[in-house]
Amino acid sequence: MNMKEAYQKKLQAQLDEWSAEIDLLKAKARSSEADAQIEYSKQIEELHAMRESAKRKITELKEANDDAWEDLKAGMDSAWNSLSKAVKSASSKFK
Repeated sequence: MNMKEAYQKKLQAQLDEWSAEIDLLKAKARSSEADAQIEYSKQIEELHAMRESAKRKITELKEANDDAWEDLKAGMDSAWNSLSKAVKSASSKFK
């Protein structure tokens, strides 16, 4: 397995983990009070948008040739950090 494939697998595994966490947050939001549901729904929509953006970036990475993927990696790392912070922030608010 080359570096690009290893990086893709790592990103996909993390994205799968975040998807499960977002689904859990969605379930918690449904069981909360009406005012809180509105706020939680906004945060979950933002997380969904960020997750979809991350999915698109993984697709770009998969389609990139071996020389270009290194250039995409910096953008991926930035997007991943943003999504990670957003998921952690939302999770802490839902507790």
